[in-house]
Amino acid sequence: QVQLVESGGGLVQAGGSLRLSCAASGRRFSSYNVGWFRQSPGKERDIVAAITWSGGSTLYADSVKGRFTISRDNTKNTVYLQMNSLKPEDTAVYYCAAGRGVFGRLASSYDYWGQGTQVTVSS
Repeated sequence: QVQLVESGGGLVQAGGSLRLSCAASGRRFSSYNVGWFRQSPGKERDIVAAITWSGGSTLYADSVKGRFTISRDNTKNTVYLQMNSLKPEDTAVYYCAAGRGVFGRLASSYDYWGQGTQVTVSS
C-alpha cells in the first residue's frame, strides 16, 4: 500500500514557475513508477510527465516538453514536478500516481493516487 500527498500548487501569473511535490508513505516506494496527471473541468485526466522507479527514464506530454521537469529523490520518498513558463492552459488539478505496471502514459498503469493539488495560472 502506498499513500501519496501532493503539495506546491497555487496561483501564479503566466510565465511564472511552481514546483509540485508528491510525498509517499508506505513500503518500497522506490520500486514504483510515478506519473503526474492533470485534469481541468469537463476534460479527461491526462498524463503530464512520468518517471521510472530508478529515475532512469522519463516521458512528457508534448504540451509541456521543455517547460516541465520531473525528478525523484528515493531517499526522501518524493517525486517533484518543476513547472516553468506556465501558461493559462496549464490550469488544472494535478495528481500524482504510483504503479508497478508498464511504464507509460495510461492512467490504468498506476494503482495509487493522491488527492490532487490545484494549479491556477492567470493571464
